[in-house]
Amino acid sequence: MADSTFWIAALTGGTAVVASWVTSRGNTRAARIQADTAARAQQSERRRESRRTAYLDLIEHAHQTVEVYWEISAAQRTAHAEHRPAALDALVERELEAYGKLRRRVRVVELEGPPAAATAANALQKATGPFHRALRDMRSDNPEAVSRFEAAYRPFWAALTDFIDAARDAL
Repeated sequence: MADSTFWIAALTGGTAVVASWVTSRGNTRAARIQADTAARAQQSERRRESRRTAYLDLIEHAHQTVEVYWEISAAQRTAHAEHRPAALDALVERELEAYGKLRRRVRVVELEGPPAAATAANALQKATGPFHRALRDMRSDNPEAVSRFEAAYRPFWAALTDFIDAARDAL
């Protein structure tokens, strides 16, 4: 009888050890999965917030850039002919500075991604080209330059709208 008691106790003890080991491995695996899931969720949220910040910064600066274009349009309409070149020269510096800032923000969006948002940001940046070329021609008194400058607003706003849509989709 003592023999069978020993074996029953040994079997019970062994079963308890194995059950404890299996439970421990299961808990360790569950904790690892939970930690990995939390880390991925945190990384995803950081990426989303980083993208959101980059997108909002670009949108805000696009609006600041168009304010410079509005000032150029106003100077073209209101400045006397003899003062117009000086007014435009002063605004050219602001336009170039605004373009540089816009370009840097486009680069950040390219870095943050995804490709659709980067493509839309590049299209927005390229939509400033007609303004710049028309402004250069306005300073040279090209009669068609003013109408080209004014016609550049619609494509610029369309490119900004496309970027906003791509940014919304990315978020």
